[in-house]
Amino acid sequence: MVFSSLVFLCLFLPGVLLLYALCPRRCRNLLLLAASLLFYAWGEPKYIAVMMFSTVFDYANGRWIQYFENKNNPLGKKWILFLSVAGNLGILFVFKYTDFLLGTWNGLTSSQLELLGLALPIGISFYTFQTMSYTIDVYRGQVKAQKNLIAFAMYVSMFPQLIAGPIVRYKYIEKQVKERQVLPQAWVSGMQRFLIGLGKKVVFANQMGLLWQEISGADLQQFSMGGAWLGAIAYTFEIYFDFSGYSDMAIGLGQMFGFRYPENFNYPYEAKNITDFWRKWHITLGQWFREYVYIPLGGNRKGLSRQMANLFVVWILTGIWHGASWNFALWGLYFAVLLIVEKMFLLREMERWKGFFQHLYGKFFIVLGWVIFAVEDFGELGAYLKAMFGMGGSLWNQTAAYQWRNYWFFLLILAFASTRGYRRIYRKIRRHLLRSEPEFAVRKGNQLLFFCYSLYTLLVLLASLGMLVSGSYNPFLYFRF
Repeated sequence: MVFSSLVFLCLFLPGVLLLYALCPRRCRNLLLLAASLLFYAWGEPKYIAVMMFSTVFDYANGRWIQYFENKNNPLGKKWILFLSVAGNLGILFVFKYTDFLLGTWNGLTSSQLELLGLALPIGISFYTFQTMSYTIDVYRGQVKAQKNLIAFAMYVSMFPQLIAGPIVRYKYIEKQVKERQVLPQAWVSGMQRFLIGLGKKVVFANQMGLLWQEISGADLQQFSMGGAWLGAIAYTFEIYFDFSGYSDMAIGLGQMFGFRYPENFNYPYEAKNITDFWRKWHITLGQWFREYVYIPLGGNRKGLSRQMANLFVVWILTGIWHGASWNFALWGLYFAVLLIVEKMFLLREMERWKGFFQHLYGKFFIVLGWVIFAVEDFGELGAYLKAMFGMGGSLWNQTAAYQWRNYWFFLLILAFASTRGYRRIYRKIRRHLLRSEPEFAVRKGNQLLFFCYSLYTLLVLLASLGMLVSGSYNPFLYFRF
């Protein structure tokens, strides 16, 4: 089940919200756990066992670490932490990377090792990172071990962020797991945030996904440079509006149930360099790797050469985390090199550049990076990159002209929607409406803005439902990670 499906929007979500409102507070964690298991089982019932094993495994590890902490036994704590990390990485390795490594070995040695053929459990990369961070934080003494198994299982399996994040570390919502309150204003705000995310996904991302499929699925020998760049730009917008839309929906759903999830995007396409881009894109994953890999390796505290090595390790792991394919490792290496070059000298040099050239530099390498991310076959990737630089065929053809003519205006809308521009317009309108000082004018102005925003989100919902009913392209890109 996905958020942008009619089953979820018309049946599952209204039913869960109604039951949650009627349910006694002491039973709400159990209700959310049951709803989350149903949500997960809708797509992959057989892999509930994997998620529940991971949940019980790290629940027990947290309790044992707390036990050894109370007994002042640091060696016992370390052994349990090692068991937790090894177990979580082992689960991830078996399901996500075993066939990839076996296939690579067969290709290199002409062996005939049989692949396991295991399907990748949806969301496994996200919930294993969440449970692993929980045991690490208990080990560090940053949180107390959760004694209530139902509460912990609800935290792990919570359906708003189970499938594709954001990665919600336990220490940030520890109090909310135990007790939370849903105020009417927060509920309305959460619903509006959910609908905005739904619009991003259905109205924006899906249309770009169709264009990317059309271009990337064409005969590469007939590619033009203009068509290749249009496809790359389409995927750049698709992955942003797809993933940030999902994150908006997850955060909005969390608000409706009384949770405050961390932000996952901060207008990354406004970034002027790659370093700033990765502070704004998939924020919770970046924070996870920073706190649990980069800093423990030494961060920037042990000299420049050690910092560069640490960045290299983190970004290779980041690439591999996204998928069991060599293009993801190349993608991680690509950004590792860019970030290292920026930290060594380029950021200082860029201070003398004009803003336009900074943005041009950033967007060029970001778009190029998404092509490496999207195309898994190295032969196709090489052909696509050649086409982008005018080495794969013509610079322009009738197909590219037709596609640009059909999509140029929509691309401008997407470019504007991926920035803070609409928020600046909203603030200007608000200042204009609230310019009068009498209290009643302020109140009326706020009411008018609220009405307009509510009407806007309603129109987004209607447009999204219309497109979903038509059965348009509708997968979530990050489900496969």
